[in-house]
Formats: sequence, structure tokens, C-alpha cells
Amino acid sequence: MTAAEKTKVATIWLSGCSGCHMSFLDQDELLVALAKRIQLVYSPIVDVKVFPENVDVTLIEGAVANEEQLELLKEARARTKVLISLGDCAVTGNVTALRNAWADSDKAVLERAFIDHTDVNPEIPSEVPKLLRKVHPLHEVVKVDFFIPGCPPSAGLINYVLTELLAGRTPNMEGRSKYG
Repeated sequence: MTAAEKTKVATIWLSGCSGCHMSFLDQDELLVALAKRIQLVYSPIVDVKVFPENVDVTLIEGAVANEEQLELLKEARARTKVLISLGDCAVTGNVTALRNAWADSDKAVLERAFIDHTDVNPEIPSEVPKLLRKVHPLHEVVKVDFFIPGCPPSAGLINYVLTELLAGRTPNMEGRSKYG
């Protein structure tokens, strides 16, 4: 099977702990079988800087917490056939969304991190992407095709969803997943 015949898969890590990517990698020997059928075209585990066109499946871990992530999510949705919300942060906002309890959480978080605790530079560095006023799970921003909850979801569940999609079937999530 040539690279042109393989299913193009991408993974994205937004605001989260990377536990979902660790579960993806934890598929162990199942990754070898998967690698024969997919081409990983974008991911934090490969060195690709621009999200490509015509992606078949994108798994996105983490909540949307800043403008840079918001733009990447919208770009991925526009360039992806099947978008999967991977893990509790992507599905519900989870721990990342705890800052939503504060009024003006975007300002409060940055002030606490960069102003209250520094004597050297009282300004927020320009490289820090502008935080959104509120943290969002993916489906509040774009259409999500499938949800894989879990903190993190199991490697087996991730593999099940991917292999079902590769076989042209809709994954049946009933009784297969849980939050937390």
C-alpha cells in the first residue's frame, strides 16, 4: 500500500496534559498494524508545521483555551473529513475549564502567572497566545463527528474507534467508554 492509498490521520494537542497522546502511543504493537493503514500527516509527535489539506481523520486532545488553538481547531475542521474529540478535556473542558469559574478568567490567569510572580518582567510576554475569555470543549466551537471520553481514554478504545472508521463502520461507543 502506497502513502497515497493510506488514510491520512492527524492528531492535535490543545490545552491538556498530553495523556491522550500517551494513550495513543500506548497501543503498542497495534500501532504497527495501524501504521500499515494510515499516514500520520500532522501531530506533536511528527515534525510538520502546517496543518495539511484533505485529512481523513483528526483526533484532537485538550480544550480550546487561547486564540492560537481556536484558529488551529477551525483550520483542522475545515481540512478534515472526520474530527474526533479525544479525551475529557476535548469533550467537556475538564480541568482546563476550571478557570471558567472566575470572572475575567483570561486576565486573572495571566496576571497570576506573569505579574504576581515576577520581579524581573511585569509584562506578559508577547509570545504567549492571547487567552480566550472562557475555555471551550471542541463541540462548542466546531462540529465534532465522534467523542472518545476518558481521562485519558484507553489505548484499546482509541484503536477500536480508528479501526472501525478505517473499515468504513461507525464505532458503537455504547458501554465502551466512561468519563474520568
